[in-house]
Amino acid sequence: MDAFFIESKDPLFGIIIFFVLIFVITFFSYWFNKFKKKEDYRHLDNFLKQFQAMPSQNELKVLITKGELSEKSWFLLANAYTKSGNYEKAIEIYSELLKAEDKTNYRETLFLLGKTYFRAGFLERARVIFLEILKTNPRTPQALNYLLLAYEQMKNYKEAIEILEPLEELKQDTLIEAAYLNMLLILNSVELGVDEKVEAVLKIYKSSNLLAYLVFEYLFRVNPKVAWENFDASKSELLIDVLWNIERKDLDFNTIMQNGFLKELYSAKGYIKEASSSSIFELDILINLDSKVNATLGFEYICNSCKVVFPFAFHRCSNCHSIGTSRAELSLVKDYHKDFSEENNSFQ
Repeated sequence: MDAFFIESKDPLFGIIIFFVLIFVITFFSYWFNKFKKKEDYRHLDNFLKQFQAMPSQNELKVLITKGELSEKSWFLLANAYTKSGNYEKAIEIYSELLKAEDKTNYRETLFLLGKTYFRAGFLERARVIFLEILKTNPRTPQALNYLLLAYEQMKNYKEAIEILEPLEELKQDTLIEAAYLNMLLILNSVELGVDEKVEAVLKIYKSSNLLAYLVFEYLFRVNPKVAWENFDASKSELLIDVLWNIERKDLDFNTIMQNGFLKELYSAKGYIKEASSSSIFELDILINLDSKVNATLGFEYICNSCKVVFPFAFHRCSNCHSIGTSRAELSLVKDYHKDFSEENNSFQ
């Protein structure tokens, strides 16, 4: 008994007991949390099984009213449906949440419904919802931005331009938006001729120095001579896909011979033989192949803002809605156009 009393007074003995207690508490806490998580997942799985087939509006209303999930959980579920492209289910969830008695998150729910309508392509419904939000809360930049996007996709460029004023009042930078929307208004005008459009677009470009890709893509398509006259050589790499696809008859060799990148590009194309190599791998391969292999440049486009990759060029990213953030990524692909030309010649 005395020996035990002495041992219990030993500091080392106390430390051992302390760590044993910590271990026991940690052990039971770990398994309790694991058990609780398992039960939670089981409950969630059972709940989500109800959505393998979309319930009717009445069934959805009952499920929301029963309160088996919090409003935040319904938001997460609707967001998951939106991300998977199942907009119908997300729209029905948001619509039923708007009918709930608790109006605490009414404006947020209404905005999410409008955003989902926009992503699903129901632009008129989205427009009506964003206008409804702005009617009672005019200083809501998110609703203003989406209303602008809806007008833009509906090709109502004048209405979209009108949105810029309240955005400026909210201290948002609208310089590139203004240049972009005004260019779209000009390029889609049925009242202006090609020459008038060229002049108007160049005027905006020279005053803002923005949207070079949009401007020169259009100019090289409708008037290559004017495009070369106004060409900014510092934008050559930005416009690599546009420049690559210009027909030989539309080239300005005086401009090309004064620019190292253009000499490399058109040497790789086979139009000239002024470059023996290039720091760009794909161009270097094509220059050295010297048309011995049936290959050409292929392009895909990455948004510098959100890094999403697209198979086609764009002026406004459809994912993050940034303007002028498209960058061409190069690859070597088979030249089917050349194959087609050779087949046609073989039949002559």
